[in-house]
Amino acid sequence: MSEQQSIELRLTALHCLAETDPLLKSKAVAALAIAWECGEISLNTEQSIDLLQISELRDIPGRPKKPELVPPLLVKRRAMNTIAGRAALVHALTHIEFNAINLALDAIWRFSEMPVNYYTDWLKVAAEESHHFDLLNGHLHYLGFNYGDFSAHNSLWEMVDRTKLNILARMALVPRTMEARGLDALPALRDKLAQAGDMQAAQILDITLHDEVGHVAIGNTWFNYLCEQQGLTPEATFERLCVEYAAPKLRGPFNLEARRKAGFTEGELEHLVAQSAV
Repeated sequence: MSEQQSIELRLTALHCLAETDPLLKSKAVAALAIAWECGEISLNTEQSIDLLQISELRDIPGRPKKPELVPPLLVKRRAMNTIAGRAALVHALTHIEFNAINLALDAIWRFSEMPVNYYTDWLKVAAEESHHFDLLNGHLHYLGFNYGDFSAHNSLWEMVDRTKLNILARMALVPRTMEARGLDALPALRDKLAQAGDMQAAQILDITLHDEVGHVAIGNTWFNYLCEQQGLTPEATFERLCVEYAAPKLRGPFNLEARRKAGFTEGELEHLVAQSAV
């Protein structure tokens, strides 16, 4: 094996996760995806990585000092008819994409003994989330603001951390629950920005929504794979995990078309709509 090929995908993903500078993190993920495509990186699917043996990486994910993280209800809402109001929304979306990079990287390094396609799927997600982050962060600069200028919440990563010991729960409750909310929310946010005259931001959300359908589909693929491997019924297992891990109750309206494209069954969608009405 060449010196270049001695670089291992999962361990490198962990180092990317530990990076505190958002721009360097995004750049590192893009480089990692290219290096993998060029065959410059190996993959050890069997090794269990122990954070306690890597002292400099114990604090993950790596985060910048800003934005200040507050409970969701304390994140200020601002009027869309002002530049600051639009920037606050773009900032919130930028923060979501930053967290999404981290969750994809965490899915790569943390869970061993999965098929190779599992790791390549999540590397693809990480690279696309990095692209979304770059687009939104660039637009935030265009509006005269920086990532960190507004407060943000940490709900997405909290569920990532809650499911760190159970890959089945992770696939059930992060991509196909927390991230799937983006499928429901993005069209309305896109229209809100377009109505405010910010067509550049609206076009970025078009790209984001298109890619997010694929990301949720990846979550569905591996959740169903794990259920099949363990002899579990997906719908019943999902409901059990929602209760066990205190997943947030989802409320409509739902983007049923996007959810179908992402691999949700008609039975799951009917149950989702019925549960939201209770």
